[in-house]
Amino acid sequence: MTINKQKRFLTLAAALIALTSVTPLARSGDDRAAKVKEAATQSAKAAKVFDAIMQTPDKAIPRDLLAHAKAIAVFPQVIKAAFLIGGEGGRGVVSRRTSAGWSDPVFFRAGGGSFGPQVGASATDIVLLFMNDEAVAGLMKDKFELGAEAAVAGGPVGRDASAGTDALMQAEILSYSRSRGLFAGVNLKGVVIRPEDDLNLAVYDRNARELLDKGEQDPNNTAVDLSSFSKTVSRYTATAETDQ
Repeated sequence: MTINKQKRFLTLAAALIALTSVTPLARSGDDRAAKVKEAATQSAKAAKVFDAIMQTPDKAIPRDLLAHAKAIAVFPQVIKAAFLIGGEGGRGVVSRRTSAGWSDPVFFRAGGGSFGPQVGASATDIVLLFMNDEAVAGLMKDKFELGAEAAVAGGPVGRDASAGTDALMQAEILSYSRSRGLFAGVNLKGVVIRPEDDLNLAVYDRNARELLDKGEQDPNNTAVDLSSFSKTVSRYTATAETDQ
């Protein structure tokens, strides 16, 4: 092999090595960007559901309950089959109350169990209020079964403050469902909530446990707004706290 051929061979080899080393990084960056956008979409879906529910005060979650909630979860368009076999319909977000306000969304999946006779439609919006720190701590586990590890009850709706107070005293988690425009409390038992940490790690470089424990989220991609849900929750809870 001549010297020129050797040089060309070495140059080509170096180029191939560089290509194979850079391509995975580029793909990794693309994958992270896609997941951040996916996370923002999840946050926006949950915000839309929560806003629609709260737009009808006489049939919405009582404001005194919102004023006491430690965390709020929304699972938009839960497909009934998803509770049996998992899937797209069981995805949702959780925002925790912190000293600085409501945290950016932490991402979870829900599956398994039954969720009452009134949830008979193919797609249902699920809302959960976590009323104490012990209930929130359940979300920091690898899986958290409603009804088994924390008392869960169907929450009251409307302006009935006394009903809200009674529910607050009796349950650690208050649960609601909305299907075909009907919003009501529902007793979710056996539903298992698990962190969706592929999204949490892509967005925050932290898993759900770290995020909920410390309440600190520092998105890697600040160009994408992830705060749709927390901003919507803040709007309604600020009003609730003013009314106390």
